[in-house]
Amino acid sequence: MRFGLLGTGHWAEHVHAVALDAHPRAELMGVWGRRPEAAAAVAERFGARPYEDVDALLADCDAVAIAVPPDVQAPLAVRAAEAGRPLLLDKPLATTVAGAQQVVAAADRSGVRSVVFFTLRFAATSARWIAEQTMTGGWFTGRADWYSPVFGGADSPYTASPWRREKGALWDVGPHALSVLLPVLGDVVSLADITAARGPGDTVHLALRHTSGASSTLTVSHSAPTAACGVTAELRGNSGIVTLPERDAPPAEAHGRAIDALLSDTPHPCDAGFALRVTEILAAAESQLPR
Repeated sequence: MRFGLLGTGHWAEHVHAVALDAHPRAELMGVWGRRPEAAAAVAERFGARPYEDVDALLADCDAVAIAVPPDVQAPLAVRAAEAGRPLLLDKPLATTVAGAQQVVAAADRSGVRSVVFFTLRFAATSARWIAEQTMTGGWFTGRADWYSPVFGGADSPYTASPWRREKGALWDVGPHALSVLLPVLGDVVSLADITAARGPGDTVHLALRHTSGASSTLTVSHSAPTAACGVTAELRGNSGIVTLPERDAPPAEAHGRAIDALLSDTPHPCDAGFALRVTEILAAAESQLPR
């Protein structure tokens, strides 16, 4: 399948493009970016064609991979779906419910497949762990903590990201935390029952109730000191206490499995509809936070 890549940032170049270039059933044929010079550089690295016009790229490709800020992604995804192109998207789908709804509606109207790259759902070790705990069931409570130093002094390619500076860890890594807990514990009972509170910097704490009867807590932050950072998910229930294994593979490898999912005849649970629900939960949480 001939993919067009929309995006030229670090994640687009070092994850999406690398995975597409390495995949045996995909071809990275074209690159578009908001900066034509960046599109030309990424395209040259991977032997693809740079495009200055999105619609020209959509006309030439079979599917799109999108790696741009979420509220740029949503309207581009709508255009791609309306052109009949399957969608390989990034999280969050959008940072407004309306934006995410428009993507889902466009994909439904056109009948195109969609896969949203929630990294932990496609990394082999964590995906297997999530599937095992979903089958086990009987969970009483869960938690997911994502402490990052992106704004806490780390040398990170994402530190200067304008949309991350504006929306914070809630929207950047909150989707990862939810992607681990929701398949195991079930959907939230009600958006009105979500409790959210601010911590230091962009730190946000959430408390949720799930349809399984379990409760969960999430803490996400890009403001943590380097020595205090780490990613943890834990479940407690009839089977005891289990902890999410540490990530042991680069994200481009997980992205290869997301490409597999888009090419498969079997729908994947991480589609635009699931990503819309994640957006609804994060928007409900954000509405409780002081400005």
